[in-house]
Amino acid sequence: MTLLRPNRRTALALISSASLPSLGRAQTPKKVAALFAGRIDDRGFMQAGYEGLKLAEARLGVSVSFRQGVQPKPEDLAAALRELAAAGPDLVIAHGGQNNAAAKAVAAEFPAVRFAVTQGNVIGPNLASYEVLQEQSAFLAGMLAALTTRTGVVGHMSGIRVAPGLKGRAAYAAGVAHADPKVILLTNFSGNQDDNALSEKIARGMIAKDATVIFTMLNAGRNGAITACRELGAKQIGNVGDWTAIAPDVFIASAFADSGRALFDAVADFTAGKFAAGEIKHLGLQTPEAVRLVMAPSVPANIRGRIEAAASSIVAGTVKVPVEWSGSEFPTPA
Repeated sequence: MTLLRPNRRTALALISSASLPSLGRAQTPKKVAALFAGRIDDRGFMQAGYEGLKLAEARLGVSVSFRQGVQPKPEDLAAALRELAAAGPDLVIAHGGQNNAAAKAVAAEFPAVRFAVTQGNVIGPNLASYEVLQEQSAFLAGMLAALTTRTGVVGHMSGIRVAPGLKGRAAYAAGVAHADPKVILLTNFSGNQDDNALSEKIARGMIAKDATVIFTMLNAGRNGAITACRELGAKQIGNVGDWTAIAPDVFIASAFADSGRALFDAVADFTAGKFAAGEIKHLGLQTPEAVRLVMAPSVPANIRGRIEAAASSIVAGTVKVPVEWSGSEFPTPA
């Protein structure tokens, strides 16, 4: 049998073609794993994050996995993040500032994996935080509450004392004072974002103390407050999504702050090779698709104009939104 020896030109062509990827070979999608310390159907913060994850899957072609319903305790969150990272994803996203400590610890254990915390404030060599500035829309919500209360009393309700929630409360209080310093604020952190019986009890207690507008920074537990407001004739301002479209008889506005946009942006940066490791990225009123105050048609034009002027001033930097507050709180009813 005669062996054919390729000439030099043929050999170089064979080597070159062998070193090139097949034109028809599909790229392996990046793997993104997410942790939700709550339910992804809570019609609030966790659902917004989950929808951001699904949007990233649809638009960016990543492969996604997630865990939900983990208790917001540092050791439980760390264990869940460790389990997700051990499965070998390219990026792990912890949704919510309650994950700050856990994400920083676990990211150090898996240096080859990128980590992001939405609404977080931690960084590291492979760790970034992406924060939607919900305090900016919360400030406008406080203004609206002060300008529309019939009694000079307004309320604020939240659950877990995490940094974004505390900053949101501080901003809301500042917005109330900015619009009318004589208005009284009742504010409560109950310790639970999802307990409807508890939120209804707190809302009823605030309304009994003359609160006619209540700003609720809750997740699945918002329905209890809605029940109380509907029955007793109080109005409510929601957060995260547009609650004026969901329950227009109760909500006069919603401090829209799409935390899912932070999650989507983290994935988008990663897939584009621009992941912000070592940085905290912010999205505020200058990005209205992420942060804005949605007002019901019933809001009078003169009040709407004041709110819009304040929003422009915040974007311009002439109005500063405080993120710290100190004062007495409304006690959780027994």
